[in-house]
Order: sequence, then structure tokens, then C-alpha cells
Amino acid sequence: MIHLPVAVADLTEALSLARRLARSLAPTPQVDVGGTTVSAEDAQHVRHWVLCDRIMPERRRCGRRADHDGGCLPVDEP
Repeated sequence: MIHLPVAVADLTEALSLARRLARSLAPTPQVDVGGTTVSAEDAQHVRHWVLCDRIMPERRRCGRRADHDGGCLPVDEP
């Protein structure tokens, strides 16, 4: 587990940044981007899921935001 503290204005900005970081690290086999969460420093027990985390064909994960509408897309597609 790697914890990477960042300074952002609000939860929306934190989720957006985490989504971009996760997508950029998706090709790295050691990283499970589907498990990406965001929490406030003083409430680390309250986690907000960043990505959908559904399993796609060929064992890839959905790369869309958590609670998205419509179908899933693999993490490496726009």
C-alpha cells in the first residue's frame, strides 16, 4: 500500500486527480487501479471509490468513475 498525500480544494478535485493518476499507472502490473480510493487526512477510515472496479473481459477492470451511468469501459480506453 502506498499513501500519497496531496493538497486539493475539495473531494471532486481529489477524485479527478486520483482518476488521472490511476489511469496513468494502469499499464504497471503491480498497480491495481480498481482499488483506488480517496480520503481526507483526518478521516482516513472514510474512503471514496474512484473507479468502477467491475471486472471486464480478459480480467481488465472498468476504468470509468465509480457509480457511472451506462456500460463499462476498460481502464485504457477514453
